[in-house]
Amino acid sequence: MIPRIDAAALTDPQHAGHAAARDAAATAATGVGFLTIHNTALTPARVSDVIVAYRAFFHLPAAAKQTVDMSRTGSNRGWGASGSEQVNPDANPDYKQVFDCGVTLPASHPYRTAGIPAYARNQWPDQPADFAPLLRRYFTDACLVARGLLVAILNAVGEDGPFFADKFGTPMALLRGNFYPRRPASAGARDFGIATHTDYGCLTLLATDGSPGLEVRQRGGGWIPVSAPPGEFVINFGEMLEIWTAGRVKATPHRVIGTQDERISVPLFFNPDHDANVAPAGAAPVMALDHLQRRFNETYVHLQKT
Repeated sequence: MIPRIDAAALTDPQHAGHAAARDAAATAATGVGFLTIHNTALTPARVSDVIVAYRAFFHLPAAAKQTVDMSRTGSNRGWGASGSEQVNPDANPDYKQVFDCGVTLPASHPYRTAGIPAYARNQWPDQPADFAPLLRRYFTDACLVARGLLVAILNAVGEDGPFFADKFGTPMALLRGNFYPRRPASAGARDFGIATHTDYGCLTLLATDGSPGLEVRQRGGGWIPVSAPPGEFVINFGEMLEIWTAGRVKATPHRVIGTQDERISVPLFFNPDHDANVAPAGAAPVMALDHLQRRFNETYVHLQKT
């Protein structure tokens, strides 16, 4: 079962519903690895505006989107065409389109001058007209929501939430728009909107347009569908957090097969600072940037090593 939890109750120890929300979050984080959240600072209207903007962008002609094509870069900022990602080597490249952006840093910032790909310059299209400012504001506020939820969930499972929160000063967070078109009539057993995978970082804050499609693998086998209307969020956890908590928090495989309708989803992948050591206490160091960049290089077709 994937619980539905009030974010205000979970993040406020003085809330009357805090104990129940904390226990539900702990069970989800250490078990199925997924939960849904409502009652955050990100209102349904605001999330709907973001989804509308992404939909308008993805419906532009290919020539307009190619001006910000990430395949021309050495990073993952901008538009990715259908087939630009392959999250599972046993499946074909995913047939969704994506648009990725991250933290905005000045060109003179040391992380930019050092050429760290996780802090690359964002690419913004000319249309829709309000696309860049809308997504910048949403990115900033979604990171605040994700940070608060991460602290509360880690506290719930017996970890030191503030210890982890201190490692997100300049996070390698990635905001993405996913556009899943109708499942192609020619699609076969190796074709997915996104094939079975686990997320790479710490916590994913996923907004959707409410359409079905996302499926979560159960521990004993089989798949659970999960969805959330705009203004509610699907939360799951990535490989880095599973490593960091010595396996206490679970990174659960999930997928999108695709349906007869198009679908928009907007995940914020909340990842720590590039120099955070995400190994558990006493283990050999695992640097956040090394883990994330290795997984990006395996996934993005234009970054895959030959």
